[in-house]
Amino acid sequence: MQTNRRSFIKSVSIAGVGLVTVRPSAWQESSPVAAGKRVGIIGLDTSHSIAFTKTLNNPEAGPQFGGYRVVAAFPQGSLDIASSVERIPGYTRDIQAMGVEITASVEELLEKTDVILLETNDGRRHLEQAIQVYKAGKTVFIDKPVAGSLTDAIAIYEAANDFKVPVFSSSSLRYMSNMKDILQKQVIGRVLGVDAYSPATLEATHPDLFWYGIHGVEALYTVMGTGCKSVARAFTPDTDLVTGVWNDNRIGTFRGLRSGKTGYGGVAYGEKGILSLGDYNGYNPLLEEIVKFFQTGISPVPASETLEIFTFMEAADESKRRKGAVVELEEVWQKASRKVRRNWK
Repeated sequence: MQTNRRSFIKSVSIAGVGLVTVRPSAWQESSPVAAGKRVGIIGLDTSHSIAFTKTLNNPEAGPQFGGYRVVAAFPQGSLDIASSVERIPGYTRDIQAMGVEITASVEELLEKTDVILLETNDGRRHLEQAIQVYKAGKTVFIDKPVAGSLTDAIAIYEAANDFKVPVFSSSSLRYMSNMKDILQKQVIGRVLGVDAYSPATLEATHPDLFWYGIHGVEALYTVMGTGCKSVARAFTPDTDLVTGVWNDNRIGTFRGLRSGKTGYGGVAYGEKGILSLGDYNGYNPLLEEIVKFFQTGISPVPASETLEIFTFMEAADESKRRKGAVVELEEVWQKASRKVRRNWK
């Protein structure tokens, strides 16, 4: 769906955003960005947009960020999630102060940029916005959640394949401090199981774990890998406990926190030892992987893994609806696949 200047002005007026001019500070007035290095952001309703821009647009950014720079952004963003919409005016001013041009449409943004960070906080808008990016042939990172439903997640990856556009999605929790040591199997050997946890705030417009629980689920999958066959979920207003059984009989769990002390972490159980997943490392380790992805067009996380993560979370919702019953991932996948409308061309 196209967004023209008139509809944009109307939508940002509703959100309280003005197309104000903010003079960038001196260090942000740098030389033109090299061809192929111009980054565009879709969605200024998340702090990720600001964090990524602060790093990429810093003149002292290290070589690991490849000279990429955010040059333009389209603010909208969620249309109806209040906690997201109310952020747009402030984040628009913040990003303008870093020398970023605000565009009146996604189409205008695509004309001015080479690669895209699709940061819209509302996963329900991702399919529509991703199709616009695909049609322009732009490599794209899609921030969490990759979609607002499993059906849309499947469509996003199928459409990317049809348009032959590279796409990558991940939570920054994939890059916690001990993940590399665990995955190299030098410390605890083969992983036999994982208990991961994260905040799991609920948002009525999204399946329960898609909104925030995805962080802990992504950490779980980073270590366990794909191959989960079934899920059972215990739910209370304060806590989730989702237990997955893998095809090789390993067990992984996700604990979603909604009360008391919250945080990000977990424990991996191996043949030779037990090790914490480590500390949250901020956004830069993820951003380094995004830059490599922009350079190579190869996603560090296979589409099959991201889609299984979303199948796992949807199966957890189905288990909740069935009062904690065990749900097979294959059943959930087949149901969602049948709903995909493959008419994006």
